[in-house]
Amino acid sequence: MSGIDLRKEYMLRGLSEAELDPDPIRQFGLWFDDAVAARLLEPNAMTLATATRDGRPSARMVLLRGYDERGFVFYTNYEGRKGRELDDNTYAALVLFWVELERQIRIEGRVERVSAEQSDAYFHSRPEGSQLSALASHQSEVLPGRQVLEGRMRELEEHYQGQEIPRPDYWGGYRVAPDIIEFWQGRPSRLHDRLRYRKDDEGGWVIERLSP
Repeated sequence: MSGIDLRKEYMLRGLSEAELDPDPIRQFGLWFDDAVAARLLEPNAMTLATATRDGRPSARMVLLRGYDERGFVFYTNYEGRKGRELDDNTYAALVLFWVELERQIRIEGRVERVSAEQSDAYFHSRPEGSQLSALASHQSEVLPGRQVLEGRMRELEEHYQGQEIPRPDYWGGYRVAPDIIEFWQGRPSRLHDRLRYRKDDEGGWVIERLSP
């Protein structure tokens, strides 16, 4: 199929410099609260883009599991493709897109692992099935069939029945410490508002308007 012409006119609202909080994390919180209040399906879903050492990119959806002044946290298998790429190239990008609100947030920065204690706490807050799946799945490996994965899961269910499930060393959290955060608000005629926070040499935030 070629020549796809699907268009949406963005009409809800604008975004001005006067509206922005000087702190991008607080501004993120305001928009995230709006997304939650709007009862969007998984408002914490975000695209995570990583790249190999030689610049080959890959992207996938992950879930935001926390944020504060230090950055934005998600959890995954350290030995999967994204983990291997983050070992080689410690910079990544995140995108959250809330089409119902005509808003997008782009985040770029250096990635670091969260503490083992934080990973433990989150791991044990997950449903038991999710804990077991972290043990059963050797993320990104080639499988001869789904039955192999389901067999591992059954064995683990029997082994850990009535016991605490240990967090595997290869599973845990990452934090993206931002140096760029861009807020995008859709506007009519594709004259969208793009306001970017950029860290300066002193560690403060500079707000810049970008051409759409």
